[in-house]
Amino acid sequence: MDGDKIKNAIEHGAIEWSLHSLEVMFERGITRKTVKYVITYGEIIEDYPHEKPFPSALMLGFRGKRPLHVVFAFDEENEKVFVITAYEPDRIHFESNFKTRRKL
Repeated sequence: MDGDKIKNAIEHGAIEWSLHSLEVMFERGITRKTVKYVITYGEIIEDYPHEKPFPSALMLGFRGKRPLHVVFAFDEENEKVFVITAYEPDRIHFESNFKTRRKL
């Protein structure tokens, strides 16, 4: 995924929010602004290039000390971001770096 194109899409409002993402963000106290920040400045920790209909990724970012994961897809042809979900990773499923999945 082209990070510059993704940032440009977000800056120009080319972002679509799934109903699921909005519901869980509301439940978890995560704002749209925070999700945009994580996608723009975070780190891709898992890449899913073969996902359909568009390649997707799992991003890790921090707002203050709060770690956040955002899963999004990117339509490169139309330069549009699709937010799938956002959540605060826990230490049950992730190592302390919040990047590495634990083997359960």
